[in-house]
Amino acid sequence: MSLPLARLSVPARPDQPLVGDLRLALSRVHEFCGPARVALAAILMGRMAGPVLWVCPGWQPERLYPDGLAPFADPGRLVMARARRVEDLLWAAEEGLRSGAAPLVVADLPEPPALTPVRRLHLAAEAGTEAARHANRPPVMGVLLTPAAGGAPGVESRWQMAPLPAPSRLLEQGSRWHLARLRARMDPVAAWEVSQTGAGRFDLSPCPAPDGTG
Repeated sequence: MSLPLARLSVPARPDQPLVGDLRLALSRVHEFCGPARVALAAILMGRMAGPVLWVCPGWQPERLYPDGLAPFADPGRLVMARARRVEDLLWAAEEGLRSGAAPLVVADLPEPPALTPVRRLHLAAEAGTEAARHANRPPVMGVLLTPAAGGAPGVESRWQMAPLPAPSRLLEQGSRWHLARLRARMDPVAAWEVSQTGAGRFDLSPCPAPDGTG
């Protein structure tokens, strides 16, 4: 007589709210792309607590503007690091994740990295979460900011965000964006409209899903 096999249950990975009911896996590395990728990272920053390590290219003139960040998150939580080379950007992000000192590490990259650096970042995030646990700190997570449609191989998920025009020329309070989940290990491709309704407050409504997984 054969006995039925017990179904193994895989424990859910801890996650972090992004906007609405959308969530990101902790101890992993995600990719934000598109023209509003910095705004999406700022929204995520506002949903998290603790310091944020933001690594940016030292050779580019663009800077984060604290007054522009304030409607999303407290700019006083930022620890900025400027790198001279792309390799230094990835090294600083990896070391920041591995330390477990900052729950969120953001790397602003000029182009998507290769698979090997992404794998190293995942391992660093897992090691950083373990280090944070011993220090009674929250788990860590990495975000790669990449231009256009992104394309970093091996990321846990890829999200693209772009601004939408104001619904009325007479009343232009708040901001609106189109947010698309282009890739995720456990979730399908999907899209939403994100509307800012106040400081740190956002509404989410579904849109037609984009074609392909990116």
